[in-house]
Amino acid sequence: MRNGDLAGRMSGGSVRDQALLAREAARRLRSASTLEKNAALLAMADALEAQSDQILAANREDVEAAKAKGVSKALIDRLTLNRERLTAAAAGLREVAALPDPVGVTVSMARRPNGMEVGRVRVPLGVVAIIYEARPNVTVDAAGLCLKAGNAVILRGGSDAFRANKAIVDAMRSALKDTSLPEASIQMVEDTSRSSAEELMRLTGLVDVLIPRGGRGLIQSVVRNATVPVIETGEGNCHIFVDEDADIKQAVDIVINAKCQRPGVCNAVETLLVHRAVAEKFLPKAAEELKARGVVLRGCDQARAVVPWLEAASEADWETEYLDLILAVKVVDSLEGAVEHIERYGTGHSEAILTNNYSHARRFLEAVDAAAVYVNASTRFTDGQQFGLGAEIGISTQKLHARGPMGLEELTSTKYVIYGSGQVRS
Repeated sequence: MRNGDLAGRMSGGSVRDQALLAREAARRLRSASTLEKNAALLAMADALEAQSDQILAANREDVEAAKAKGVSKALIDRLTLNRERLTAAAAGLREVAALPDPVGVTVSMARRPNGMEVGRVRVPLGVVAIIYEARPNVTVDAAGLCLKAGNAVILRGGSDAFRANKAIVDAMRSALKDTSLPEASIQMVEDTSRSSAEELMRLTGLVDVLIPRGGRGLIQSVVRNATVPVIETGEGNCHIFVDEDADIKQAVDIVINAKCQRPGVCNAVETLLVHRAVAEKFLPKAAEELKARGVVLRGCDQARAVVPWLEAASEADWETEYLDLILAVKVVDSLEGAVEHIERYGTGHSEAILTNNYSHARRFLEAVDAAAVYVNASTRFTDGQQFGLGAEIGISTQKLHARGPMGLEELTSTKYVIYGSGQVRS
């Protein structure tokens, strides 16, 4: 049975009905205590492990169907769950439970000349909807983070991961039945058609914020069509610049990690920029190491003059997020040339400079406009768990409200609270 057919037969209730249920659950979550939320998260983690066999069996069906469709190896990797990854997802829920609760935290408090005390306090967003592609781990991370931040969540995954997503949600919702929090706190849209996504995008008044996670097509579709507030995430045309003062061996190791450790994710490097002063020392070593790991290299004319077997790069290569074992390579004349290339083609995700020159590092950090900017480290670290957030609901590449990996704090807003003693305005 095809995923779409399966989803259609198993869906129950309209997207709007689910949003209404989530809205009601959000009212309860708004006043849930930290102890209640942590108990629910721990129960959800236990349920994932207890039902791991069912979840992994469902995922195997998803993977087999995706392979039959000819999906790329990198995307298969993103889709695949194994026991280690599922155990890590459960551990992530426990880590989120151990994190400080952002809800109710006083951000500021000041006394006005008239004696009133005016403060700002963190509060949940309400109902958070997420539209995402073949990443079943997102199902766990999103549900856990939203719940800890006091939000109900509506999950609308893609058809490729439908079976695994359904099994994961069933496990987490079954865990909530034995807690004080409503089962309706986690909603899954089982209709994976375009119409369900479009309906979710337009539930003004029911959905407080929509977060798309996926490729450029998905994100642009949501940004263009949504009438609810959107936090734009994800697309990662990430660059690494090898400066003239780089440690060559360290640079080779970092580039290999950033490209090869997991190429199908948004923080993998897609374009390698090399200062012309070190191109002849660095490029032959890096190219051979990358080639040995199955990476296809597409270079500019200067790069191909140093390593003739590189494929010729086109203009499209500089703007492509491959999510695969393909790397564009460009030789630049200066640090400023690298910054200009990143400014033109970057997506505001993650950028890195490899250098032992402190002045060059500072100039790069100040000049590059991105959510995460690195010195001498792999871009693969742009991740909520790696940044100490426990997990992430996405990596925001915009500048309003949230930027970079989004954890608990980014899933809250603030409200003013005012303490008076009879003041009236004249």
